[in-house]
Amino acid sequence: MKTFLLDSGLATAAKIKQAEDEAAKTGQKLADILVNSKVITAEELIKLQAYILGVPFVDLSEERVDPSVLQTIPEPLARAHNIVAFRKKGNTLEVAMLDPDDLQTIDFLKKKTRLKILPRLTTPAAVKHILQQYQKSLEAEFGDIIKQETSGLTALPEGEVEVGVAGEDLVKMAEDLPIIRIVDTLLKHAILQDASDIHIEPLEKEVLVRYRIDGILHDAMTLPKAVQAGITARLKVLANLKLDEHRLPQDGRFKIESDEYQVSFRVSTLPVFDGEKIVMRLLRENSQGLTLEGLGFRSHALELMHRNIKRPVGMILVTGPTGSGKTTTLYTVMDILNTPQVNISTIEDPIEYRMPRINQTQVKPQIGLTFANGLRSLVRQDPDVVMVGEIRDAETASLAINAALTGHLVLSTLHTNSAAGALPRLIDMQVEPFLIASTVNLIVAQRLVRKLCDDKDKYRLTQEQVAILKRDVDMDGVLEILKRDRVIAKNAAWTDIDLYRPKPSADCPDGYKGRVGIYETLNVTPTIRELITKSATSDELEAQARREAMDTMVEDGFVKAVQGFTTVEEVLRVIRE
Repeated sequence: MKTFLLDSGLATAAKIKQAEDEAAKTGQKLADILVNSKVITAEELIKLQAYILGVPFVDLSEERVDPSVLQTIPEPLARAHNIVAFRKKGNTLEVAMLDPDDLQTIDFLKKKTRLKILPRLTTPAAVKHILQQYQKSLEAEFGDIIKQETSGLTALPEGEVEVGVAGEDLVKMAEDLPIIRIVDTLLKHAILQDASDIHIEPLEKEVLVRYRIDGILHDAMTLPKAVQAGITARLKVLANLKLDEHRLPQDGRFKIESDEYQVSFRVSTLPVFDGEKIVMRLLRENSQGLTLEGLGFRSHALELMHRNIKRPVGMILVTGPTGSGKTTTLYTVMDILNTPQVNISTIEDPIEYRMPRINQTQVKPQIGLTFANGLRSLVRQDPDVVMVGEIRDAETASLAINAALTGHLVLSTLHTNSAAGALPRLIDMQVEPFLIASTVNLIVAQRLVRKLCDDKDKYRLTQEQVAILKRDVDMDGVLEILKRDRVIAKNAAWTDIDLYRPKPSADCPDGYKGRVGIYETLNVTPTIRELITKSATSDELEAQARREAMDTMVEDGFVKAVQGFTTVEEVLRVIRE
């Protein structure tokens, strides 16, 4: 291999000698050391191995494999041995793998498929890309499963569920094999599509299932009315709810675990005219380890966040409408602060994610455990950091402010449209302005915008389009920020800047996948404190914050649009909502 590396010019003799010395010391493979020390890339190494062994190299990173060919190798075997089938001609099957010396697997496939196996080498990323297509081909089968399973079910007489089906009959329905398979299919489908919510909505003659993906609701499938009572009963059994209670709303949760994912489902039932509507929020428990950069914080905002979460006392408020990612931001901050030296306690409604080493309390108003009562008890538990799920009333606001005054770092959320709007909102809750000025350190307002897929279309704005955008957005201000952050050249105008549009594809039907935050971070400086004590309006506070280098959400969104993360249309859609 050493000779081939030198002949191909991929590595110098000195670099190889250095790697050989390290291999002798550590016992690692020479190839692994060369890749880890970035002398050569993993792809170059695999191509070289393919050349040495005389096995062709294939690049499958963009390949879409026919499901019937893919299924030639069962998914568990493909995953265990990193081997995938990608092409079939007559009685030959081409397979891509990472280890061409794995003759045992090739021999097993020969016997199982009775085909001639042609091994090819590829990269780990390409194998991962093909393995994901097993899930995609599963999705294609889902519709058929639903049709097969529902064909054998008979509908209940109209109105029977509302009148009251006997408890034993509901238990039987919930344990019915077709119902179990339908519910499992709905849940698995939602997980595979990265849905954040599942809506199961009873209509007069059918049941509509919708998934919220990247913040937008999509119709997923329509089920026959016959399955309605069974699905409701099954989900109530999973979430440990009362089966025979159809007149009152109920809340519960359950968890699904597999080798690939661990998802908690928060279940809410609500009586509607045609039965009970069920909404489930999906919470991925293994999606911890988020960073502020990963959420979309950048430059000045990122620096302010890191500086303020290191302060031992005071308050950080995150504001925005429901579903704007406020809780995720707070959980990310807690994850950063979660060290053995710090005691973190939370009071939440509901507890979204379970976090190790953090003491999380669920609000239960029916027994008197409100945010305010819980917070009173929390401060006696010797916390360093207190997270209050939401400040909803004057009592909770007053207690949170007092906790920040008495030597705690308090994290919380508020429902306001902008960062500056949070301060008058606290004053409306009868909190004294001088107390707000002396406790609040930072206010973050946020929204979530959909992220563009890697494959996207470029375009540039015309003078007319820039003029239209100027009616809603300070385009000159955005241009200055882009120059300040060195995103564009110093002399660039709007008509010179590349922007992007979604490009729908088989992998990315809308051209968008995932979401990223757009933020405005209002740092409570001495001048802002002075304005708060004078009960200034949100407009006055925002004007002062902008003079002190605060970027608004629109400006942050436009910077991310120029960077290719999202589109101008998406930023405007979210801000106008």
